[in-house]
Amino acid sequence: MSLLIGVGVGPGDPELLTLQGLRALREADLVVVPVRDDRDEIGYAEAIVRAHLLPVGDDSDKGKHTSRIVRAPFALTDRGGVSERRSRAWEAAAALILKAFDDGATNIAFATIGDPNIYSTFSYLAATVRETRPEVEIRTVPGITAMQALAATSNTVLCEGNEPLVLFPALGGASAIDDILDHGPLTGATIVAYKGGRHWPDMRETLAAHGRLDAAIVGSHIGRHDQAVHQGREVEGEIPYLSTVIAPSSRTTRGGKLA
Repeated sequence: MSLLIGVGVGPGDPELLTLQGLRALREADLVVVPVRDDRDEIGYAEAIVRAHLLPVGDDSDKGKHTSRIVRAPFALTDRGGVSERRSRAWEAAAALILKAFDDGATNIAFATIGDPNIYSTFSYLAATVRETRPEVEIRTVPGITAMQALAATSNTVLCEGNEPLVLFPALGGASAIDDILDHGPLTGATIVAYKGGRHWPDMRETLAAHGRLDAAIVGSHIGRHDQAVHQGREVEGEIPYLSTVIAPSSRTTRGGKLA
């Protein structure tokens, strides 16, 4: 049997990796980690994997552990749909994994920040592997997301009662906020935006127009040494790409949103 398992390793703090995720990484013959194809550096997911799989204080034993960690370059900065670079990267990563199976591996883990079923590169990789070799079993291990970690760090309640929770990628700018908050059933929703760093100035203005800026929370590099968490009104100008914005629903009374 050939098993490919997408493991959500959390937003950045190694302590936010679940026990099931840790077991999956330890039991894998190979752990594949995504990296940017335009940089030669350790990515978020790889840093978390290394924190758990590499022995501490015993350099003599690190080689065999490091050899289980394999980088797969992806076009993580491309925009505009399925670019040639993106497609080539998915196919190359799938080929790497299938070759490892052919060479004797039976259990391969792919580590991804956050959750493998939420805006993750793993979904494209899994689809490519499935197209090429349908008999490969594919599983996922859920991971703690950036929005959950930011909510905990900032003591922000994401949703209660009958409030909707809307998560969206803000790559297209602030217009999505209007689309959500001007839509009747979602007017009172808590909204969470990912990847909208360069659009923050417009998002800030739009949130203010909807009366949501004062309660908004902006977090960047959540769980990392350079983590930054601020009230939305305090942040001006562009913010890092890997930022999360939470604009919670307005609540005036305890339990007021209960059905």
